[in-house]
Amino acid sequence: MEQAGPVGLTIAALLRRKIVTNRLTPGQTLPESEVAALLGVSRQPVREALIRLSEAGLVRILPQRGTLVTRISVAGVNGGRLVRDAVERAVVRRAAMAEAAPGALDAMHRIIDAQEAALAREDHPAFLALDDELHGSFAALMGHPAAWTALAQVKLQMDRVRYLSIPDATPSQLLIAQHRAIVAAIARHDPDAAEEAMRQHLSEVLSALPKLCERFPDHFETKEAP
Repeated sequence: MEQAGPVGLTIAALLRRKIVTNRLTPGQTLPESEVAALLGVSRQPVREALIRLSEAGLVRILPQRGTLVTRISVAGVNGGRLVRDAVERAVVRRAAMAEAAPGALDAMHRIIDAQEAALAREDHPAFLALDDELHGSFAALMGHPAAWTALAQVKLQMDRVRYLSIPDATPSQLLIAQHRAIVAAIARHDPDAAEEAMRQHLSEVLSALPKLCERFPDHFETKEAP
């Protein structure tokens, strides 16, 4: 693994994915020595990776106690949603005013069709990966793909909720219908409808969050430290 590139970054990306998808759960310990042995690397790049994850709010490094996966920050979810709402509403508004490149809208429809296929086989990680691909395509359509990339760090806590909420707390078919509404508004060059459809889509986390806090109380941090 050490020959595959910057090792600390690679390990950080691996652990980040496991935390966001809840394969590493809140409160779980991440001993440097065990992670290093499992991955076949030295402890130094593991330490670097854990520092990066700490800065992202996904782990807490406690002196003499080791490293713990953090609970999902409710404040972080709400803050991330506000930022994402502002950026993505602006993105789809401008996308609806732009002239789509040939095949761009067809590609969006294919992504949504693939989401339906993933849902039919109950492949929820694939469903959510396609969700990210679709939202990235909105920014790409207006010629600013970096607008979506810039949200990656901001939406980490929100992403943890997304993986808990599918399929029970948030109906997947509703998300698909909302995606189709956004694409339809972009296709007919209706920026107001596109923006409103995105607003409704991103508000779903507000409905799901209280249910998830009640169902998974050990996963959430509802009282933030000052």
